[in-house]
Formats: sequence, C-alpha cells, structure tokens
Amino acid sequence: MALIRKRRLTEQQQRRIQKQQKTRQEEIDTSNDLEGLVVQHYGRQLEVQALSVPDMHPEKPNVQDGEPEPFWKPIELDSIWRCHTRTNLELLVTGDRVKWQADPNTGLGIITAIHPRRSLLTRPDRYHKVKPVAANISLIVIVFSPLPEPAPTLIDRYLVACADADIPALLVLNKTDLLKENDPILDMLKEYEDLGYEVMQCQSTGDLSALAQRLEGETVAFVGQSGVGKSSLINTMVPNAAQKTNIISENSALGQHTTTSTRLISFGQSASLIDSPGIREFGLWHLTTEKVQQGFPEIQNQLGYCQFRNCTHKHEKQCALRVAASNGEILPRRLDSFLRLMDEIAEAQQKN
Repeated sequence: MALIRKRRLTEQQQRRIQKQQKTRQEEIDTSNDLEGLVVQHYGRQLEVQALSVPDMHPEKPNVQDGEPEPFWKPIELDSIWRCHTRTNLELLVTGDRVKWQADPNTGLGIITAIHPRRSLLTRPDRYHKVKPVAANISLIVIVFSPLPEPAPTLIDRYLVACADADIPALLVLNKTDLLKENDPILDMLKEYEDLGYEVMQCQSTGDLSALAQRLEGETVAFVGQSGVGKSSLINTMVPNAAQKTNIISENSALGQHTTTSTRLISFGQSASLIDSPGIREFGLWHLTTEKVQQGFPEIQNQLGYCQFRNCTHKHEKQCALRVAASNGEILPRRLDSFLRLMDEIAEAQQKN
C-alpha cells in the first residue's frame, strides 16, 4: 500500500490557518470559564492546574439510601485536571495560560482558549518541523557538567535558541565535585562570562540556596545534555518533584534519557521549574542567518567589515572575522560554531 505524504504548507497558508483559528477562538464566549496553567501534556491530553474556582460550585448529586457513592471531584485551587482541547486551538505546551471548563462528575476538563504567550521556546523535531517545547518562560538554565563531557557547540546552539526566543540564559556548571585541578571546563565557563552571559557553579548534592534564590520569581526551563543532572538539581531544590534520575552509562559516558515529557513544577513562593527532555543535538536549521548572528553578538559586531561582500569567513585573507579571531577579539571555537551553523542553514535551505 502506498504511503500518503502530508503536503507541506507554505508560510502564507500557515498564517491563514492561524488567523482562522484565532477568529474562531474569539467567537467563543469564555468569560465564565476558569483560569488554568498547563503543567504537563500527554499527546492529545494535558494536565491543567486550576488557578481560579467558579463563583458558584456545582452541587454534588444526592445519593439515595443503598445507592453507591458517585464519583465527584471538587474544583479547588491548584488541583490538577486531565483535559482535552477544543479543535480550534493551536498546539498547547507546558507553561501555557488557558481558559478551561471542569466536569466534577468525571474529573475531566476541556480547554477552551489560550492566553497570548509572552515567550515560546521551540526546536526542530526529527521530521524537520518546528516543535514548541514550553511557553511563557522568563529564564533558560543551560546545565552542563564535567561528565558527560561538555559540548561547547551544543551550548552555543542553546544560546542561539535563547536569542531567537528573546529569553535570558543562565549557564550552570553542575557536578563541581568532579572537577579536576585547573580543569579546562572552568576556562570555558570564564569565556562565556566574559562574553556577558550569567554563569553559576553548583552540585546537586550540595548547597543550592544561591541557585534557588536566583530562580525565585522566574518561570525556568532547564536544558542540557542528558546526564548533566537537570532532574537531580530539581529533585534537590524541590524534594516532592519525584523526577526520575538515572546513572551515566559507564560504557558510553553519555547520559540516559530519563525525562519523557516537559513538566512544570511549582517552586518556592512564586517560581516554576520546567524540565524538558534531554537532547544531545539541537538543530537550528529553521532559523535565518540573521537569527544565528544574533546568537553570536561578538561576531555580529564584526560583520560587514570584510574586504569582500560575499566573504565565506573561511579562507579569505582580509576577512574581518578571521582577523578578529587571530587578534583574540573572537574565540576561534565560537567562530567555528558560528560557521558550522551557517553551513547547516545553507544546506537546509538548498534542500527546501
């Protein structure tokens, strides 16, 4: 049997569909619906935390003598409800603020509307489609550690994604107890700090009060290679998070994937933590060259000064970027990351 390939929509078609969805959503009266927060999703179903309660609670059915007690779930603040979504809504993700309706008779709900997002973190999936990861994030924590060995190119990719989403980044070096004397990873951390990025050091089994204080009042997404200790950090700061952890594979020295869906966890007085599935690669092929340049501000400042307008920045003698790298104004490894990303984007554009 022949496979039916799904037709790829143009940007104009996608915008038209989004406009239609927005129009249909605005036509639905949700003024009496409840306020909620998406804390986890399972395919077509999501878990929603109740942020408000109805002015008049539905009454629990009366039970006649001898009849079994019917199922009934009261609508309470912060209670968690498994919900479906109306078909006119766009794809929802963890962190979305929504309008929803609850059915105490079944313990289920339905999401009727979504509030405008302040930010949206996305990444391409294996099918070359842009996949939303989490919404309304105010800070992205990029976690790395001595083991598994850090990949600076992956960290650079995360920073480009942060710049694209216009979300501040915090680089956290975890498992500092594994550091060796004069460990090169400390030099790398200092390089990012000199570039203007906020950095911190910690270990999940140690004192995390400084990190916890920094995260207060933020909605935070944790990203990083599998095995760097993202879930362990969350478990230490929020003991009831019950996040699964795993042990680094002794054979491959690569982290084992333990978080299977993006989950939001309340923390402290006014903070939320989001733990996203660990990934070893972070494709950015869907971005424009201008977006990638924004993720390398020190390189962006040098663009436009090369001798040739079509400079490839790879072999030309009068290339401003190569001259800046040789003079120590640009880190050679950052220039390599930048050029690699530019090549990936050019290759992806040729295929499309």
